[in-house]
Amino acid sequence: MLVKEEVVVVVGRNEAAAYAREEKNASRQQPEEDEKACFLGLGFPPASQQKKSVVVLGRNEAGYGREEKNASRQPEEDEKACFLGLGFPPSPPPPPPPQQRKSVVVGYALTSKKTKSFLQPKLEGLARNKGILFVAIDQNRPLSEQGPFDIVLHKLSGKEWRQILEDYRQSHPEVTVLDPPDAIQHLHNRQYMLQEVADMNFSDSHGKVGVPRQLVVKRDASCIPDAVSRAGLRLPIVAKPLVADGSAKSHELSLAYDRYSLQKLEPPLVLQEFVNHGGVMFKVYIVGEAIKVVRRFSLPNVSRKELSKNAGVFPFPRVSCAAASADEADLDPSVAELPPRPLLERFAKELRRRLGLRLFNLDIIREHGTRDHYYVIDINYFPGYGKMPEYEYIFTDFLLSLAQSKYRKRSSS
Repeated sequence: MLVKEEVVVVVGRNEAAAYAREEKNASRQQPEEDEKACFLGLGFPPASQQKKSVVVLGRNEAGYGREEKNASRQPEEDEKACFLGLGFPPSPPPPPPPQQRKSVVVGYALTSKKTKSFLQPKLEGLARNKGILFVAIDQNRPLSEQGPFDIVLHKLSGKEWRQILEDYRQSHPEVTVLDPPDAIQHLHNRQYMLQEVADMNFSDSHGKVGVPRQLVVKRDASCIPDAVSRAGLRLPIVAKPLVADGSAKSHELSLAYDRYSLQKLEPPLVLQEFVNHGGVMFKVYIVGEAIKVVRRFSLPNVSRKELSKNAGVFPFPRVSCAAASADEADLDPSVAELPPRPLLERFAKELRRRLGLRLFNLDIIREHGTRDHYYVIDINYFPGYGKMPEYEYIFTDFLLSLAQSKYRKRSSS
């Protein structure tokens, strides 16, 4: 409880007597003023709880008594002062409650297999701690009626889905869609997949990046041997399905050792010149501006001697599975050495711009016997990030950076 202490200085006997009379009269009127003060919430204690000290001085200071007497006759001014809050300063207001951090809502449309491999418990737990919420998109409901989303993450196929997503992008420009459907579609056709890399003709002081020579065959397998000869492709040749939609069939690759066996292939397909690379491939994962490189075992070199002794077309399994990791293997340093980081960063930055994509990976090989001649042999949209070391941290940081970038743009506008 507050106790207001008032010090009054009274001079001389006559003034002391006058002061006593004034105090007596004031005490009769005090309850009413106290009641006003309490009603106005100023927290003044009633007169009975106020301490007052009286000091009597000499006669020359007698003017004080007259001033006190006049001052005591100003109830109207006192009331105004109370109303305006001009008395004792009020207590400072309590601090505002801490603002809750707004969650970044990521809607995802993935196949059940992709959901299982990507949305692993560690990723979801780390995302929650960083304020990221993953919400499944219901494909049986209109997309525009769901959300609101900050980001839409997707990897579904089909013309209908592409149209739904494109319409959503147009009507919800504030939402970041990873990635634009048309840009993704570009990678679904191996005829065009590597065209941007070929057009770049990229090279710097750290090395050169290109693509193997290749030929597209859309029909009539009988004409393949002659077409290969005219194109100047050297054996052996890797045969890949033309469509690269992530299905099991799109990964059915074959290695042809002689020209005539090429007639056994089933178009449409892409024929790519095999480049010896020491049996090691580099998978370059790209998540926005972040890059992570891992080694994978690949097909061994094919010597001229082997080529002359073998004939036919031999299917081979995918070489980029997790079990084929070569990161811990005891390899020849000239084979195992990763591509220079500056080379990859510059190359990936330019390729991101050309493709209009932020989530993809590159399969890169180094030509055996060289230190700085690299080839991109495949590009995959939204690859198996679950196989990428520390993908949980890289991916959540990427999603947060997208949300922050969007917030800054909105604030500046």
